[in-house]
Amino acid sequence: MIAFRPYARIRFFPMKAVCLLSGGLDSSTCLGVALRDGFECYALSFDYGQRHRIELQAATSVARHFGVREHRVVQSDLRAFGGSALTADIAVPKDSLEPGIPITYVPARNTIFLSYAMAWAEVLECSDIFIGVNAIDYSGYPDCRPEFIAAFEQMANLATKAGVEGRTTLRVHTPLAKLGKAGIVKLAAEVGVDFTLTHSCYDPDQEGRPCGHCDSCLLRLKGFAEAGLRDPLLYR
Repeated sequence: MIAFRPYARIRFFPMKAVCLLSGGLDSSTCLGVALRDGFECYALSFDYGQRHRIELQAATSVARHFGVREHRVVQSDLRAFGGSALTADIAVPKDSLEPGIPITYVPARNTIFLSYAMAWAEVLECSDIFIGVNAIDYSGYPDCRPEFIAAFEQMANLATKAGVEGRTTLRVHTPLAKLGKAGIVKLAAEVGVDFTLTHSCYDPDQEGRPCGHCDSCLLRLKGFAEAGLRDPLLYR
């Protein structure tokens, strides 16, 4: 009599992704896309001395809304260098979307954030990072361009033990890169972003209400208007 051994139980491990999450519209949409695409998400936010620090409360709310596997907030005070209206005592420009790189650009911010994400991804034995950069309706930041993302991805695979040993090949996902703000708003609705939890303003008041006049607010309002939707946030 032939004895048949039962099939071994096959264990399926979910794909992991580190998702940069500021609490804004773009990063929240990016997180929603990662979850939709089947990733187990680890959200990473930064307390970097930004004047709109209230965005961290939004990030926490968005992470909880989506039920991420873990959400961490890293302290990295970029006010030590300043050079930006977000990290120094410089007025935030209002009612203008002029060409060029605005004073709200924070030197090396995305490079620093992606480096932290790369480190956590290696510890998690994870091959995927999501970042909500956009190069169409955006403020003109150089570290949002596809060329920068491609260069960082190449560097990351040279810089990590996991990459050198061939255990992982890190990929930086930018699902919003080719979308205008209207497209991002529509995609956000599709992936279940709760707009009331997000925060985009660079210069909110003490109650956290968005100004409606900074670059980020103007782009957000433009996106909602072009998408034919109403932004539920209460602007001051």
